[in-house]
Amino acid sequence: MDDKHFPHFELTRSIIGAFFEVYNGLDYGLLESLYSSALDSELRSRGHAVVRELAVDVRYKGKLIGVQKLDMVVDGLVIVELKSTAALHPSFRRQLISYLNAAKMEVGLLLHFGPVPKAHRLFGRDREGRLGSIQ
Repeated sequence: MDDKHFPHFELTRSIIGAFFEVYNGLDYGLLESLYSSALDSELRSRGHAVVRELAVDVRYKGKLIGVQKLDMVVDGLVIVELKSTAALHPSFRRQLISYLNAAKMEVGLLLHFGPVPKAHRLFGRDREGRLGSIQ
């Protein structure tokens, strides 16, 4: 499938562009909170609405079992999860898919401010209830 057919393609492209702008300005080795602040600023300068630390309910069989805070939601459409670790553990991808499903959102970005910057698009459950995929 052509990238342009992914949901919210233009928005995720803009967020990824902002991610690389921040990475190129700050490089590797800072705390995640600093990258988050810089990315928030960069996204807002590009005209995006940003909500940080958004709390979403997590339910099991309809019962509230807790609350999960999302790193960032952009334009109410894309969850952004930031990592500033040396290596990107595979569990981080699964974590974001779980966040997407809890928030009932379709698209997430896992942005890794590591030694080599990486951006991953992830998708939550589709309309048939199948688990998301990674692009």
